[in-house]
Amino acid sequence: MKESHHAHGGGLPTVFYYGMYILAMLIFGTNGFIAAHISFQGSQVVLLRTLIGGVLLTGLVLLRGGFDRRALRADAVPLLLGGAALGFNWVALFEAYRLLNVSLATLIYYVGPMLILLLSPVLFREKLTSRKIAAVCIVAVGLVCISGSIALGGMNPAGLLTAMVSALFYASLIALNKRIERTGGLQTAAVELDVAFVVVLLYVLLTVGLPHPKASDLPYIAVIGLVNTGLAYLLYFSGLQKLPGQSVALISYVDPVSALLFSAVLLHETMTPVQLIGAVLIIGGAMFGELRRRA
Repeated sequence: MKESHHAHGGGLPTVFYYGMYILAMLIFGTNGFIAAHISFQGSQVVLLRTLIGGVLLTGLVLLRGGFDRRALRADAVPLLLGGAALGFNWVALFEAYRLLNVSLATLIYYVGPMLILLLSPVLFREKLTSRKIAAVCIVAVGLVCISGSIALGGMNPAGLLTAMVSALFYASLIALNKRIERTGGLQTAAVELDVAFVVVLLYVLLTVGLPHPKASDLPYIAVIGLVNTGLAYLLYFSGLQKLPGQSVALISYVDPVSALLFSAVLLHETMTPVQLIGAVLIIGGAMFGELRRRA
């Protein structure tokens, strides 16, 4: 895929979109730290995230003159399907956490961006170089390392299937958002979070019920809703639409590495030498895959 110094369809240099996307991944990496201070279940946290983030971004769109209806009509299919993919991706991931364990579910979930990278010649007509294939192999080894000790005994087939479904929804989210051509990052993020909220609301009502926040939860709910969802998804969708699919796939791995590092620093969780090696491999692999393009 040809890429000039300036991203196609936007006035900002490409480096700004890289910066937006990487910053979004770093913000997502703090989710575990913030969620650890909230007293209710993961899916209930996601419900509040989509509610607050969706309301915030929808409000911003309305303050800026409202939705561009012509653009929304043109992009209606990828927007609605992308919002549903975002909601189902979270639902499947939390079910996988419940049925398997967090490390194995996370490992399978992050197969999603790898699928995008490997299918990029078909999906986005981007040439898949031997360098990119080597990069994804390095990242894959790193991902196995940072997942730590994965309990493989007595694996739940339903859990494995659910984790694979979460990976497919993650890949679908990236692919669908690359199809959005007329709608900007802010309006895309607002619509998709609103659609995801509906999906997650139905799931929560059918499973654990609505959350009942305590006073001590409120500051963390505000941060995870406003910053980690509203701001982060604005950055995420703005960058995703303007970057090559292969770049999006590789940079996605900043998220699990930053989550591991933030957990070690902020929650004082111990990082094993193998996890450290994994973190280096992921960052190194992603940089190896991108350096030639940036140069």
